[in-house]
Amino acid sequence: MRWPLRLPRARWLLAGFALALAAGVVKSQHLDDRLLFLIKESNLSQGERDASVWLPGYHAVIQGKRLAGLDHDETSDLTYNPLSGTLYTVTGKKPLLVELSRQGEVLRSIPLIGFSNPEGVAMMEDGSLAITDERRRTLSIVKVDDLTTELNAADAAEYDLGFPNSRNKGFEAIAWDAEQGRLLLGKEREPRALFSWDSDGRDHMFGAMRALPSDGLQMRNVSAMSIDPRTRHTLVLSAQSNLLLELDERGEPISFISLIGGLNGLHQGIPRAEGVAMDETGTIYMVSEPNLFYVFRKDPAVGAPAANAAGTATTDAPASGHAAAVAAAPAG
Repeated sequence: MRWPLRLPRARWLLAGFALALAAGVVKSQHLDDRLLFLIKESNLSQGERDASVWLPGYHAVIQGKRLAGLDHDETSDLTYNPLSGTLYTVTGKKPLLVELSRQGEVLRSIPLIGFSNPEGVAMMEDGSLAITDERRRTLSIVKVDDLTTELNAADAAEYDLGFPNSRNKGFEAIAWDAEQGRLLLGKEREPRALFSWDSDGRDHMFGAMRALPSDGLQMRNVSAMSIDPRTRHTLVLSAQSNLLLELDERGEPISFISLIGGLNGLHQGIPRAEGVAMDETGTIYMVSEPNLFYVFRKDPAVGAPAANAAGTATTDAPASGHAAAVAAAPAG
């Protein structure tokens, strides 16, 4: 009997198929992006690392803590209020503004009347808070204080975000840049891009949104942003890429961490990271759907155990495990 393919040719075809399959996996899981980030990290001098956030030095000290009473509300985005030392998140299914302690305790829930699908939240100046509504394609600026019991979109200063055909791929990420007097906004997908919009930090926006360099993102979507008040670098979060990326003031990647189990002190991967915030000490906070809370801190010394908020020591290895991240990143 004569085989339709001679063995050497069959082997070449099988090898070609395996290579194509591997290339597809690399692309779909964005392993090539992580490898690119890793190469850029390795080229930084020690001085450049010291002047940055340097995400590989962070590890989880609180992870997967459930936010009480928000099991079915889908938390989205996170911002830090330096005036109160607390955090705010918004929920999409039942529009709420929720104030949290830095240990992940729910302090109060404020109904958002007239909002449809709040996705982004950013604390500005003197208690002014910016909220993006993805379904309504609006930016609303409201005032929040200790006595606030509800917020109504009809009473807010509202601005049209454009992109009328974006549907569920609109503006999810927002952060206040106090030094440059502007809001940074991130459009989730199609196009995946960053914008800036000048503001007085209260209820006035000036001019029009301006597109920012976004080539360095190299992630599947943009879920949230935060600005480090010390370095002025921007943290960009991607739920679909399971990635937190640090960008410098030119929009160039500096460092990253993968949000998968076994790395950076995480026992399990973060299911869908939708919000990130940083306080004045450099501590990083995250929320994930449906209602999970995380805290990351930078190690004072490599290998030294750190105490979590409950006072329990964690001895997870603080190294970022970038090589493992490149090899094991999920598709998202």
